[in-house]
Amino acid sequence: MQAFPLFMSLQGRRALVAGGTEAAARKVELLLSAGAQVTLIADTVVGEIAQLIDEGRISWAGRAFDDEDLAGVSLVVVASEDETLQARVSLAAQQRCLPVNVVDRPKLSSFIMPAIVDRAPITIAISTGGAAPALARRIRAEIERAMPAAIGRLARFAEVFRAQVRRTLDQAPVRRRFWDRVFEGRIGELALAGDEIGARRELIKLLDGARSEVPTVGMVHLVGAGPGDPDLLTMKAHRLLQRADAVVYDRLVSAEVLAMARRDAERIYVGKRRGNHSMSQDEINARLVALARAGKSVVRLKGGDPFVFGRGGEEIAALAHAGIAVEVVPGVTAALGCAASAGIPLTHRDHAQACVFVTGHRKDGPLGERHLDLDWPMLARPRQTVVIYMGVEALPTIATQLVAHGLLPSTPVALIENGTTDRERRVVGTLATIERLAMRTRLKGPTLCLVGEVVGLANAQSGADKAADFQFESRVGL
Repeated sequence: MQAFPLFMSLQGRRALVAGGTEAAARKVELLLSAGAQVTLIADTVVGEIAQLIDEGRISWAGRAFDDEDLAGVSLVVVASEDETLQARVSLAAQQRCLPVNVVDRPKLSSFIMPAIVDRAPITIAISTGGAAPALARRIRAEIERAMPAAIGRLARFAEVFRAQVRRTLDQAPVRRRFWDRVFEGRIGELALAGDEIGARRELIKLLDGARSEVPTVGMVHLVGAGPGDPDLLTMKAHRLLQRADAVVYDRLVSAEVLAMARRDAERIYVGKRRGNHSMSQDEINARLVALARAGKSVVRLKGGDPFVFGRGGEEIAALAHAGIAVEVVPGVTAALGCAASAGIPLTHRDHAQACVFVTGHRKDGPLGERHLDLDWPMLARPRQTVVIYMGVEALPTIATQLVAHGLLPSTPVALIENGTTDRERRVVGTLATIERLAMRTRLKGPTLCLVGEVVGLANAQSGADKAADFQFESRVGL
């Protein structure tokens, strides 16, 4: 993030606003609504800000700014078009470590005034870091339309019972589940509708029941994280991430997807990289069982789909053997996401009537050697697309064997690294050239390999502009 979001209490504190324009009036109103005592510094004032002065809501020094005006101030806003004044006030405030905002001048500001959705005591702030204030206002409008006007009433209702619930339910996960039931069920509906007596009655009944509840074994959800783009995460996966007490994730899960989890959820990394496993599969299984037996709601987050080379079947078997409830939430597998991102159709009636998924991971042989054990004659059949997961290490073997079993050396091949993310890179060549191109590009991230005539169709599927990019990548290996 470019700026750290922070809500600052201004109740009874002094705030200084420099400038007497209509823009200053907007900022003054915001500061007053937050309980600040506002002092205005301006030679002249107009319009609404003059009315605020007449009403005695703010104090006005009808003169130019002086550095001593900053004494005892907690926050500074400059709403003037005088660039000299902007720079002077900004420098003076920052020398005193005072937060300062210069309207429409992010480089002179130590904080950004966000677009605000006010449903007191709920406040939502939206900022683009000063890059596109108009976009922040548009996002605010969308949230305003989607959020019930009475949502603040629900927050005030919960505040009344917060201390009582904390005393009654001393474990944080239990309290969290209790409040989820309050906000998502009938109690929340009654509070939003203004029936506080009915909501109180139902909450007390629910709290009495929660006090005597026997701790239960938790549940594990095997969740597909998709190929990397957080927008490809399913709604159910996002909901489970927001409720999870613990998230167990592997190295194929992008940071953007992991950020969708609840902030205070325990995060446990169990990634496996060639020759470096942070946990064995047996250890992962045991950790999932232990977390569930501790009563936690667990999300086992897997890149792509849990059942496509994700060893989800093994984890389900281990959990079932231990008597742990488990649910599988499918995700967009890398083959679908990466191919779509690159504009490559996996099937095409004129070129590929079948699509085969295989893993390029080498296996240990009886004498300790590592080899790739695949059905090469089947993979080399014509009119199909072959998608190879984790195949970069074995690329020389893959290309050699496919040609040896009948595919032409000119068969198109695409390597897609970090597909669907803003870090995506593509290497496009043929079975004869792909090894050399891959070595030149030095792919390090999760990479998918696609082999077949459909790779050559990417230009037609993606449009003229993307076609130019794709041909360029094919030439230089980028």
